[in-house]
Amino acid sequence: MKDRVILHCDINNCYAAISELHHPKLRGLPVAVGGDVEQRHGIILAKNYEAKPYGIKVGQALWEAKQLCPDLVIIPPEFDLYMRFSRMFREIMSEYSDQIEPFGLDELWADVTGSLAYFGCTGEELAHTIRERVKFELGVTISIGVSWNKIFAKLGSDYKKPDAVTAITRENFRDIVWNLPVADLLGVGKATEGKLRNYGITTIGDIARADEAFLAARLGKWGEILHSFANGNDTSPVQRLGNEAMVKSVGNSTTTPRDLVNEQDCKIVFYNLAESVAARLRELGLKGHTIQISLRDNQLVSFERQKKLTAPTNLATEITDTAMELLCANYTFKNPLRSIGVRATGLVPAHDCYQISMFADEEARKRQEVIERTTDELRRRFGYYSINIALMMLDPMLGKLNAKGDNIIHPVGYFG
Repeated sequence: MKDRVILHCDINNCYAAISELHHPKLRGLPVAVGGDVEQRHGIILAKNYEAKPYGIKVGQALWEAKQLCPDLVIIPPEFDLYMRFSRMFREIMSEYSDQIEPFGLDELWADVTGSLAYFGCTGEELAHTIRERVKFELGVTISIGVSWNKIFAKLGSDYKKPDAVTAITRENFRDIVWNLPVADLLGVGKATEGKLRNYGITTIGDIARADEAFLAARLGKWGEILHSFANGNDTSPVQRLGNEAMVKSVGNSTTTPRDLVNEQDCKIVFYNLAESVAARLRELGLKGHTIQISLRDNQLVSFERQKKLTAPTNLATEITDTAMELLCANYTFKNPLRSIGVRATGLVPAHDCYQISMFADEEARKRQEVIERTTDELRRRFGYYSINIALMMLDPMLGKLNAKGDNIIHPVGYFG
């Protein structure tokens, strides 16, 4: 059977590059996209190449980044602008394939297997054509990985940056992929990396050469999956645009202006975040079966908890109630919280049928949905702060957060 030809395209330093494009005075300066330094609101979302030598990393707290580089210029995110570029990027890619799977705003996979005969070129040649076209039409650079599977294609786009193409083939993947650290493999987070290192497994090649049963005994099913990935045996298809299953989760998180010291503080912020998540779900025509919260205390210790609902939801009230239930069951406030997040997963179309509980007040749910949709419309017409619930009045500092406008995060997970 003939191998597939899959591209993984990644806009280099996406947020920072687009912001620099629209603010030329920033060029040549160390720039990061983040939140409000004075209010300690947010983290580093993106950085440019001038900021890289200072050791600034995505996900780093703003105050830490400023300590590393006092001259760092931190600019607020411009998500409307980033999303417009993301749409234009996908429109370009849609001319080369109908199988396009976004992985966040700035990355996507494209299966071009059926397009190569039409364009009369190889996958690597087509990647260079796309790279040059994006640079010419959008003014930003991309890196592209070319391979026969999605995992290696992504590794290829990360391998050389910026403005580069890397082809990982069956002939060279051992030389390229197997020498990379385990953390570079999609699906290896910090916890898994630590476990692998404890067993002397430090490179992707070590995973590939390890006994599969050994990995399964220590990592469960995940060990088998990583072993398959490392050996290039990923067969997952590239989804098509418009496939609702492509969106795996909708969530939002924030570093708060001050530490959260009790349940009331958390409820205010959770409701703010839940409103942004619920509004986004309604925009997408989706509901979530599972609610997940993420917590990080002021000692930078973090963890997540989740709960599956009896019925899917896109209501901020239900998302907040579930988030608070998870918080109260799993956190004692031994240390104040520095940042929190909430996410809806297990997404289904909003019009799907589901089993109604005899104990649920469906009429009340319908009334609440009318209220929240009306709130969406009022904010669209008259601004975010034109309407708010009384809970926000309990703490003006926490209550004035515009989670949807200031800090929307819409992750698209690979594994669902």
